[in-house]
This record gives sequence, C-alpha cells and structure tokens, in this order.
Amino acid sequence: MRKLQKAVAIGLCGAMLLGLAACGSSDSSGSSSGSSSATNGTESASATDSTSGSGGTRTIKIGTWYDHYYDSTNTDIHDDPSVSDEELAQEHFDIVKEVEDKYNVKIEFVNLTYSGIQESINTSILAGTPDCDIYEVDMSFGIPAALNGFAINLRDILPDDSDIFNDQMVFSQCDIGLTDDSVYLFQSNSAEMLLTNTYMLAYNKQMLDDAGLEDPNILYENGEWTWDKWREYLLALTQDTDGDGVTDVYGYGSRWDFLVYNLLMSNGTGIAMSPTENLSSPEVAEVLDYIYNMYNVDHVANPWNSDDFDYNQNCYMNGEVAFWIDAAWISSANDDGNLGFDVVWCPWPIGPSGNQETNALKNVSSGNAWMIPTGVEDPELVYNIFYDWQNWYHGDTDLRDGDLTWWEDCAITEENYEVMEYLGSRGGFDLWNSLGLDWDWSALLFGDMTAAQFAESYKQNVQDALDTFYQ
Repeated sequence: MRKLQKAVAIGLCGAMLLGLAACGSSDSSGSSSGSSSATNGTESASATDSTSGSGGTRTIKIGTWYDHYYDSTNTDIHDDPSVSDEELAQEHFDIVKEVEDKYNVKIEFVNLTYSGIQESINTSILAGTPDCDIYEVDMSFGIPAALNGFAINLRDILPDDSDIFNDQMVFSQCDIGLTDDSVYLFQSNSAEMLLTNTYMLAYNKQMLDDAGLEDPNILYENGEWTWDKWREYLLALTQDTDGDGVTDVYGYGSRWDFLVYNLLMSNGTGIAMSPTENLSSPEVAEVLDYIYNMYNVDHVANPWNSDDFDYNQNCYMNGEVAFWIDAAWISSANDDGNLGFDVVWCPWPIGPSGNQETNALKNVSSGNAWMIPTGVEDPELVYNIFYDWQNWYHGDTDLRDGDLTWWEDCAITEENYEVMEYLGSRGGFDLWNSLGLDWDWSALLFGDMTAAQFAESYKQNVQDALDTFYQ
C-alpha cells in the first residue's frame, strides 16, 4: 500500500532578508527553445537540438529550503531515507531520467535553507542573474517577491490552453490578492494539497450528547449552525462540574490565531484581502466583538495561557473544553483516535455577515508555492520541464492520489474526512498573519482592549504593511 509522505511544517516569516546568494548559478551560456501543447491531460515541450547552444547539458536548478527527492544526483530510491513504499518511490525516481533525456537537461534540487532562499531571491534576481531556475517559496515572502517583480507572470510565457489556466491537473494557481488574471505563484496539485492547511471546528461528542445538544453537522446542513447557535452551545457546555464555584469545563479552548482565521472566514470577511486594510470594517468588528465576548463577557473560553502556547492548542485532550480547533497534524500528534471520547469535526458556524454558500473555509495565503524568477533563460521551457517532472503520474490522478491513508487515519471517521475535504474545497485569501506585524491578541483575550480599541490600534500598522507588500 502506498504511504503518504507527510509534508514538512513550515512556519511563517515576515519581510524578505538581505544577504549573500546561497545557490550556485545554473549553466545558461547558450540558448534554448520550447513549445507547449495539451495532450490527453498532460503538457509536453521539445527542445530543438539541445537546451544549451553549445550542445551541452543545462542544469535546471530548483531552490528549496528542505531536502527534496529525486533529482539527477540520486542513484537509488533509498537516497530518500523516508521511503516506505518502494513502488511509489520508483515512479518518482524514474521520472527524473525520463525528463532529463527528453530535454537534454539535468534536474538538481538545492537546499538553501529557509533564510538562504530569501537571500538568494532578494539578491540574485534583483541583480538580473537568478541563482536558480525555479524557487520554492513560503507565501509570506513569495507574495511580496511576486508583487515586486521578482517572479514571471505565467500568462506572459505560456499558451492560453495550458493546463494551469484550465483544468489545473498538475499545478494550481495561487491567489495573491490581485484583481487581474495574472499567475505568478503556483502549487503542485493533488488531493493531499486540497486537505493541507484545513482547520476544523472539533467537539467532544459525549459532552454534547450529555447536554442534549443536536449534532452541529446536522444544524449546518439545515442552515441553522450560526454564531448565535454556537454561543448557546458554549454557554450550555461551560460548567462547574464539582460544585466548588470554579469553572472546570469550558465551551471552547484553542489557539487565538486559528480562531481569528476561521471566524473571519465564517463571517465572509478578512483583515488583509487586498491592498486596503479591512481591519476597521463592520464585518471584522463583529469578529473581534465575538472573540472579546467569548473570553470576557460570557466567559465560555478557556482563559488564554500566555506561558504555555501548546497548552491552549491541546487542552481538549483532558476533557477541559467541549469545542476546539483541530487539524490533521494536530490529530496525528495527539492521537485523537485514542483519547477516550469521540472526536467529531464540523464546519464553522455562519456569522451575521457570512453566507454559507460563498464563505471561504480555508485560508490559502499561507503554505508553500513555486515561482519562476524574472531573468531566467527560456522560462517557458523551464516551466515545461518542471511540469513534466511534477507529472510523474502521467495524468493518472488515481495513481497520484491513490493513498491518503495518513489523512484518513487523522480524520478517524469517514464523516470527519468529508468535513476536512469540504473545507479544503473553498479557499480564501487573507494576508493578516503574514504581514510580519507584532500582534498582541492577548490584549483582546484578557479584556485590556475592546474590539474597537484593538482595531483602532492596529489598522494603520496593517495598512503600512500592505503598502509595503503592494508597492
């Protein structure tokens, strides 16, 4: 059985760093030409003569921040120490030689480290001689790189019938907050990509059953799972179970960043969705008020623990809260399937300004993506080589997505998996937590600021950061 290769968790970073380039230059002494056409769901390109005008072999360098497999330097599938499915690994291994023979190139991944890749982007591309032909970027620094002219617009180099502008079988387009149809950043498409970065509202089924509360999933299907209804549940589930006058079970407990992301989307809004800040909007005010009231008026949220960040994420494990925010990686780390109670996932309740049919359910402004840097020799050929390398499954998406065992195990139940898949199908763009700002959300959680004061304190900071992004 094919086993899923778990994605490496990447933290968000602020502005791009300056420094020395860390990746060796690719051989670009000659010229090359390429053509692209759609055939049976795949694209192909052919190099006339060779990719180097001198008859040599061009090395396509791909700058990353962690080890990738496989490339021309690998001689065996076990060069990847994490191999668990040899059949699947062989497919990935074989595509390298196939592509290299087709285009007379070598493919090489260069691990620049997280800071080093930013240094390389910010120096070599600016100098007009990019170190690498393709870069893997975190959206937090990839977006400003694209907006400031460091990435090629794929619309300018690829035919209109290219897969990325249509079915997006191999690569999907990344929304970076622009209103035109330009495509600067792109991601490898797969069922796994759909599920990545989904954050479900989770609950302890036994607690809801004991309180006689209806399944939130049924309420959602009926259009009745709203913020008001969730507030009723949170109030009912917050209890002093031993009668000592101290609350020992709260309706909700989790991380503030996950809460902010999802309440914004559930209310059909965001803080930084465009070049103009939206923190001061009435819709965001509703989100901030709701959070403030959870912690300081209704007291239905487990008090924020500033000394132990992980505790806030994991307090559900001991039955201290009824609702929390879960994800596949959290479920895996905490072994949710063996906690002694049933973990159920559901969509987020709909806010007063939200719309169940149109709300985003997954923030797509985080995570990793690819970009072709400005100044690369023959960028269309580079894209087509990379496309064919990524299309190791030759258009057979059943092969590509044939085993999602890890995700299924994390979800525990088929119903939970369907909720995760549903959230992943509805992406939305909001940069608020990728702006490099020093947010003090504890001021809102502890009641040191009202929602209005919080918005007033940060709105100019958000606008200034957006001005830097979109300058």
